[in-house]
Amino acid sequence: MIITRTPFRMSFFGGGTDMKDFFKEQHGGAVISTTFDKYCYVIVRHLPRFFDYSTELSYSKIERVTSIDDIEHPAIRNAMKMLDMHELRLTYEADLPARSGLGTSSSFAVGMLNAFYALKGKYADKKKLADDAIYLERVLCNEAGGWQDQIAASFGGFNRINFNKDGTYDVYPLIIHPDRKKQLDDNLLMFFTGFTRFSSDMQKVNAKGYHDKTKQLLEMLDLVDQAQKILTDKNSDLDDFGRLLDRTWKLKRQTGGAITTDSIDALYQKGIDAGALGGKLLGAGGGGFLVFYVQPEKKQAVKEAMKDLLYVPFHFEDGGTRVIHYTPETYIPKEEEEA
Repeated sequence: MIITRTPFRMSFFGGGTDMKDFFKEQHGGAVISTTFDKYCYVIVRHLPRFFDYSTELSYSKIERVTSIDDIEHPAIRNAMKMLDMHELRLTYEADLPARSGLGTSSSFAVGMLNAFYALKGKYADKKKLADDAIYLERVLCNEAGGWQDQIAASFGGFNRINFNKDGTYDVYPLIIHPDRKKQLDDNLLMFFTGFTRFSSDMQKVNAKGYHDKTKQLLEMLDLVDQAQKILTDKNSDLDDFGRLLDRTWKLKRQTGGAITTDSIDALYQKGIDAGALGGKLLGAGGGGFLVFYVQPEKKQAVKEAMKDLLYVPFHFEDGGTRVIHYTPETYIPKEEEEA
């Protein structure tokens, strides 16, 4: 039996510039993001041969099938084919809901691949897991979206991720003084709006029939450098991080018709009116989690303004995906056993 634990991520700056159509051979791209202490868990073992089905999957629904081709969940189906996995029982658990703007589907993909490799007795490093998850979601499943979520979930930590014109990427952990990092951790408040959506669906809607967003994305890319300086320069005013969040959110709202709604705009304005310096909706848009940067003396007022939403406390983490339980199994494929 294998159990993996994989963090969710929040992206602060540069989201959208991690789309392959934007960064490859054109503009390059970069994001600043962090993982935090909310996780998904994937439990995998080989299914004993007592049943009239060969694979059992438990996520938001339960599937029991005899053929991999009959699996409804596209990521599980394609991952099992990709890594030649058979006769599995897979269970998914998570601290936060899916389709909420925190890279949940990519965290699941990374954690599942990590578990599959471990069950096969093979080691896959963080880059291998990120690359495989990108290939799984973007190529095999043909889901719209960028590359940052898979990389963040795999590597973990507070990073700048550069996306290069040659189609490669680099992960640079940001060197932030511990006191400054703790202050930022304390000043960020996250609330669940209750609205959920599929990220790939939002990406398709935002890409379809909308004006060219290159200008906004280039401005958002420029904010990555500014944010990095604020975080790493101890002489910078950390409150400027919050003000930059407000700027990047206003730019992001211009990049797609499904980014925001009247309800989300009203909630965001309530937070600002209560004293938040800035914030943003996390993910591709349409709902999920709002994060605000709030000075300590204004935190209670912002919480009161958001009292109709679920407040979700969190702290940064830096571990990325990891195997937290490993019990080796002896598995002989059915066709070999019968030979």
